[in-house]
Amino acid sequence: MRNYKRNVKAVLSAMVLFFWAVPCSALESAFKETLQDALYGGVAGTLVGAAVMAFTKRMGSHLDYMGYGAAAGVLVGAVVGLAKPTPPSKSLAMVEKGKLHFTIPTVIPEFKDANSKGQSGYVINADMLGGKF
Repeated sequence: MRNYKRNVKAVLSAMVLFFWAVPCSALESAFKETLQDALYGGVAGTLVGAAVMAFTKRMGSHLDYMGYGAAAGVLVGAVVGLAKPTPPSKSLAMVEKGKLHFTIPTVIPEFKDANSKGQSGYVINADMLGGKF
């Protein structure tokens, strides 16, 4: 039991350090989205495993259900994160094969974090010129 508690503390400490380090180093990217989906899938899988474990007669002997649920959740979350299509951004003027095309731009809304006064902002972005140069 003592070894079990030590292992649980070590795993929880590693998870806390990992969760604090990821937002600092990861920008808005496909890797961040995939990692986030995998982590949320792992949490959801752990909860499902715990719920299934609650319906067994001897819950203490079926703790591995939570681990199996977490592993399945991480795998499913990673697959979902990798399968998400990223929509192509359209700009007002597109240059394709030497020709200029005008289209309706893709509007991308974005919430900004609160500043020191507690005010948060809302920004709307739209590309004006796009193409391969």
